Amino acid sequence: MHVTIVHVHVKSEHVAGFIEAMRLNHEASVRESGNRRFDVLQSKDDPTRFAIYEAYATKAEADAHKTTPHYLAWRETVADWMAEPRTGATYAGLFPTG
Repeated sequence: MHVTIVHVHVKSEHVAGFIEAMRLNHEASVRESGNRRFDVLQSKDDPTRFAIYEAYATKAEADAHKTTPHYLAWRETVADWMAEPRTGATYAGLFPTG
């Protein structure tokens, strides 16, 4: 399994819009054939900070996600809402298997 954890810091005036944009992206992403999980988390300590846990069966399917219309629309919508550039780290998912 190919996992990416993305950290996002949103300008405070755009938090509600970001959450709505993430909802739309999430709903479409979980329908992708290779998607295993797509969790959107908001910090309890700082509501402008989010983590996105994306798990795909393979790297190719994770890469394909970045070409989907819903991802491209999300990326364009939220681009100016970032307080700083988002960061992502990739992991090999060990458990659960399959």
